[in-house]
Amino acid sequence: MLILPKSSFKGGVHPLHNAGEGKTQTKGVPIKKYTPDTVAIPMAMHLGVPATPIVKKGDTVLVGQVIGEAQHPRSLAVHSSVSGEVIAVEERMQLGATPSTCVVIRNDFCDTWVDGIKGFGNVEEVDQSVIIPAIRDAGICGMGGACFPTHVKLTLPAGKVCDTIILNGSECETYMTCDHRLMLERPLKIIDGLRACMRALGVERGVVAIEDNKPDAIRAIADAAKGRKGVEVQVLKTKYPQGSEKQIIKAVTGKEVPSGGLPIDIGAIVMNVATAAAIADAIVDGKPLIDRITTVTGHVAVPSNLEVPIGTMIQDAITACDGYGDTPCKIIMGGGMTGLCAHDDTISIAKGSGGIVVLNEKEAKLMEEGPCIRCARCVSTCPAGLNPCLIRKLCDNEDYEGAKRENVMDCLLCGCCTYACPAHRFLTATCKIAKERIAKMRR
Repeated sequence: MLILPKSSFKGGVHPLHNAGEGKTQTKGVPIKKYTPDTVAIPMAMHLGVPATPIVKKGDTVLVGQVIGEAQHPRSLAVHSSVSGEVIAVEERMQLGATPSTCVVIRNDFCDTWVDGIKGFGNVEEVDQSVIIPAIRDAGICGMGGACFPTHVKLTLPAGKVCDTIILNGSECETYMTCDHRLMLERPLKIIDGLRACMRALGVERGVVAIEDNKPDAIRAIADAAKGRKGVEVQVLKTKYPQGSEKQIIKAVTGKEVPSGGLPIDIGAIVMNVATAAAIADAIVDGKPLIDRITTVTGHVAVPSNLEVPIGTMIQDAITACDGYGDTPCKIIMGGGMTGLCAHDDTISIAKGSGGIVVLNEKEAKLMEEGPCIRCARCVSTCPAGLNPCLIRKLCDNEDYEGAKRENVMDCLLCGCCTYACPAHRFLTATCKIAKERIAKMRR
């Protein structure tokens, strides 16, 4: 096991870590398990075709039972996260623009598992050929927010070779500490998941990349990695968006993913540490992805890192934190930089839901836009090397072809430009709209 020197990437910003957007409310709070009376499990929790529900109202379901079948190679099965009675199969609003089919289950609190759940044991001894199918059958997708089906990511295109698997433990997003706590409390699972993926693809180098503001996590992962073949710990400089896929690859390998390209084009695969832990559960114990750790913070009475069943609603997670600490004005699913606003607190925690942030009226108030002062802060902070102020001007003139020529499709939607802009211009939102319209024109 090797600890590499600190590295980083060009651009980025330094959001507050000790106040406001900071992590101080929950970084020292151990993971606490919580199970609600009812779960509403969406069939669309991953990129790709949603699962099709195979249960109906009145059915009794068990923990780990498949309740949604994958209908496409880039789809995933969905499993019940509790045992109990199906009380509805209905459309519910989630974070998307349209309702999602959800299976609603009343928890009987018996925690009865479906028959046939069986793992393969030690990740260092399991037959390599069963690893990726087991990941697929467990319904695992990226848990850092992207939600891309993990078995697809690990199935290499013809002619492509992976030489490095990177686990993202940077957790650079504001407010969130769920990955930090996972690295502290369950480091062996993370290393087991990494080694399983390395063995599945015959990769000799696995790197766990962690920002230097988490020295305790660095130590915990380094200790867990001792004696594990090919595993390194890479310390990263604390900077946002250090955990973005292309930026973490640049920091760890020194290579740049080409514009419009994918990490595998330069021999790299990036996964979240929580995804690796879920892979270890699937390989060792046969456990499907039915729960996750979520940071619940902001204006709640007791900010917490909760381990909850998939399908737990925001309102129940807030209850587990002893309720709201102030009148909520906005609830963000995710962190303060890239999170999405929830329309109410009945939205479900899904496989990629790492955080719930409650803002009061003062914090939720939008800044008033001012005119561009041409300071170029947005340019200097953009980790993708774009010119956000020029892209904004083109989009204001509805010149989306011009924005495309300025490589707006490479925008990470990380929010650095908006965060850095002294005129409070909504640059990230403009880029998001431009990307959506360009994609629509392509279709």
